[in-house]
Amino acid sequence: MNSRPPVSPKLAIPFGILTVSTASIFIRYAQADVSSIVIAAGRLSIAGVILAVIVALRYRDEMRILTRRELILALISGFFLSLHFASWITSLEYTTVASSVVMVSTSPLWVALLAPLTIKEPVKRVVLIGMGLALLGGTIVGLSDSCLPAGGGFQCPPISDFIAGEAFLGDMLALAGALTGAGYLLIGRRLREKISLIPYIFLVYGVAAIFLLIFMFSAGQSLVGHPARVYLWLLLLALVPQLLGHSTFNWALRYLSAAYVSITLLGEPVGSAILAYFLLGEVPSVMMVFGAILILVGIWIAGSR
Repeated sequence: MNSRPPVSPKLAIPFGILTVSTASIFIRYAQADVSSIVIAAGRLSIAGVILAVIVALRYRDEMRILTRRELILALISGFFLSLHFASWITSLEYTTVASSVVMVSTSPLWVALLAPLTIKEPVKRVVLIGMGLALLGGTIVGLSDSCLPAGGGFQCPPISDFIAGEAFLGDMLALAGALTGAGYLLIGRRLREKISLIPYIFLVYGVAAIFLLIFMFSAGQSLVGHPARVYLWLLLLALVPQLLGHSTFNWALRYLSAAYVSITLLGEPVGSAILAYFLLGEVPSVMMVFGAILILVGIWIAGSR
C-alpha cells in the first residue's frame, strides 16, 4: 500500500527516540527563565516558521492540491497536538512528575483501543504484548520519582495521594494529554498515507503553534523580553526534538501502524534519563532502570514479526 521507504522505518525510530529525548534537557535549562507554556509555544512557533519557508520554496504546488477533507483533518490533528502539549505541561503545575508521567504514558493504550474503530487498523497480538510491557515499564519509570527504597523493597505513596485535591486535577490533565496525543497520532497515520511529510508537519505544527500562542497570551505570558539564552533553548527545541524527532515519528506513520509508533514514544523517558545522567549528573534509580528495560523490551517485541 505504501511505497518502499529509502530507510527502514524501524531503523529510523531509534534516531527519533534519541532526538525527542533531548527535549527534557533543553526544557530543564529554559525553565530557569520562562514558564512551560512559553516554552511549548516558542518551540512550535519557531518550527512552524522554518517549515513555512521550506513549504513556500518547494511545496507550493502540493499545498494547492490538498483536498478540503485533508486540510480539515490536518487542522484537527494540529489542534490535538496543541492540547496535548498544553494539558500535559499544565498538569505538572498541579501534580507530581510521577503521576503525570504515568497518566500521559497511557497514550499507546488509547491508540490501540481506538485504531480499529477510527482508522480501521487492527492491532496485532504481538503489538498488544509489547504495549503491555512498555506501559508497565512507563508506569514504573513514572513511580520511580516518588517510590523510595524501604525494607528491601520500595515504599510508594498511597493511592489517595494521587486523587486528592489539585493532584487529581493534574492527573486528569495528564490523561487528557494522553488522549489528545492519541488523536494526533491516529489522524496522522491516516493523513500520512496521502500527504508528504513536509506539508503535513507544516500544517500540524503551524496549527498547534497558533493554539499554543492563544493559550500563552490567555495566561498573560509573552514570547518577548526574555534573556538571550532562552531563545537558544527554544531554537534547539524546535530544531532537534521537534523538527528532527517528532518529524521522524510522523514520517514513520506512513509505513508503521499508529499503535507501534505510539509505543516507541515511550522510549523518550529512557533516552532522557541517559542524557540527564551525562549532562545533568542525575543518577537513575534501580526502579527506573528496571522500568526502562521493560520499555525497551516492549518496543522490541512490538516491532518483531
